[in-house]
Formats: sequence, C-alpha cells, structure tokens
Amino acid sequence: MTIKTLKLKKLSDAPSINFGPLAHYNPLVADGDTPVRTGIQTSAPGYVAPMHWHPYVEILHVLEGKMEAWLDGGENDPVQLSPGDSVALPANVPHSFRTVGDQTMKLLGIHSSSDRTVNYLDRETDDSGYPTLYTDPKPS
Repeated sequence: MTIKTLKLKKLSDAPSINFGPLAHYNPLVADGDTPVRTGIQTSAPGYVAPMHWHPYVEILHVLEGKMEAWLDGGENDPVQLSPGDSVALPANVPHSFRTVGDQTMKLLGIHSSSDRTVNYLDRETDDSGYPTLYTDPKPS
C-alpha cells in the first residue's frame, strides 16, 4: 500500500471509543487506507487491558504516566515503561498492559496493519476490532 498524499488526523477531531470505565481510545490514522494504524489510549489508575493478541506487530509508546506490559504467562515479570519508552509486542502472542501508580497513563498505539484486528481471550470484538463491552455477564 502506497500513500500518495498527506494523511492528517487531529486528536481534537478523533472520536472517543469507550474501553470500559477506566479507559478510552481515540483512533488517529485509522481509516484503512494506510499501511499502519495509530491511536491514543488514555487509561486511569487501576486499568488493566484484557489479555489479547493481534496478527501483526503492535508498538506501544508511553506519552504520559507509567505502565507495565507483559506477554501471556509473564504477569509476574512485566517490563516497566515511563514517558518516552516504547515496547514492541510480537504478532500472534497474547499480551496485556496496565497503568502503574496514581497518574493517568496515555500511550500511542501503532498497529502494523491497515485494519485493526484484536482477538481477546475473554470477550468479543465489534466489526471495527474494538472490545464489546457488557454491563451484564457475557451472553452465552
């Protein structure tokens, strides 16, 4: 996929997608006609991302606050990230991350795909690859 024009996306114009009571996501370059997708996730203290995986590499870059990230089975040995730090998460490997401390964490997520594809271990996604949120227990 080749980009032939500038693709400007402003955070102030981005929709806010609810990731539950402690987080939301603002897609930026995310319209399916670029070879990567980007977005800003803002997560309050106490947020833990549900274990999930992507069929492509994802890079998380911390803008504000602190976080820990780990691969499936590595909850007891996470990597610590502060503003300016990045972590690359391998394709097809379940991973998670959490906000650390009492400050809101903000990160830039970079998906090495033109389409957002997320596979959660404990929930479904909608047609855009965002988590389906349930107020009641997950339907059978």
